[in-house]
Amino acid sequence: MDVGVIVPQGWTGEYDGWDAERAWARTVSVAQATDELGFESIWLFDHVHTTPRPTEEITFEAFTSLAALAAQTRRVRLGHLVTCAGYRNPALVAKMTATLDVVSGGRMELGLGAGWKEDEWRAYGFGFPPLRERQARLRDALEIATRMLRTPTSTFEGPTAAISAAINVPQPVQRPTVPIVVGGNGRDVTWRLAARFADELNLDNVPPSEMNDAMAVIAERCTEIGRDPATLRVSVHIWWEALERDDPAALLGAYRSAGVARVMALVRRAAADDDALPALRAAAIAAGATLAEAPTGVAS
Repeated sequence: MDVGVIVPQGWTGEYDGWDAERAWARTVSVAQATDELGFESIWLFDHVHTTPRPTEEITFEAFTSLAALAAQTRRVRLGHLVTCAGYRNPALVAKMTATLDVVSGGRMELGLGAGWKEDEWRAYGFGFPPLRERQARLRDALEIATRMLRTPTSTFEGPTAAISAAINVPQPVQRPTVPIVVGGNGRDVTWRLAARFADELNLDNVPPSEMNDAMAVIAERCTEIGRDPATLRVSVHIWWEALERDDPAALLGAYRSAGVARVMALVRRAAADDDALPALRAAAIAAGATLAEAPTGVAS
């Protein structure tokens, strides 16, 4: 099981009261430490307002921040957990993703979801469409990304988005395509979209005790379309509250035993505590997770 780190960006209030330049320097520092300590990947949330209540505090934007972090890291894979399909033109997202894959030397992953945070939808002028429309946008975004990340010129017309001879050059470094991660817990629509389009389905804080049932349903969604369930990786976004509340090694071990391929977690304490990431590394090793070799002197 791989372990990814969601880098602090202010969304959960970890940078409340900080100066923006100091906060960004810390984000870079945590990303670089994640790289050096052997974690598999770094991630950012695609949010523009703090949670649970929107406040006038720092929340760094996801795509611009990830591009900057790509240049500041050397090994970790990179992605958003997950990009909201309704926030940006889906063809432009595919273009940005291909560019990020080139910039990072083939480390990019495209996370996509339907979106849910109503206050920022409305505040930024996106409206807040009904769930079915947001899911339809996700489907069209997945269709467009699948085509544009595999082929230099693509055409598609869907109910919410269309492209006409859209040229996406450069193509990604990764071939045949950048891995696609669909995020969400919706068993009827989202998990079927993941079975149809994704390399990985990311579940949002589903506890280990519910994973056997979830895995069975995910397998059904794959077999419905004739896909081998073993070809769809399943990962879990562990909420930072769960990581701090529970024993990290036991929690990670339970996910590994349940067949989870990857976990991603915001190590919220890392915004101010240099020991937080090494402690997570030690817990991950105790749980039997996969990590790259770390520098001499780091627990292994």
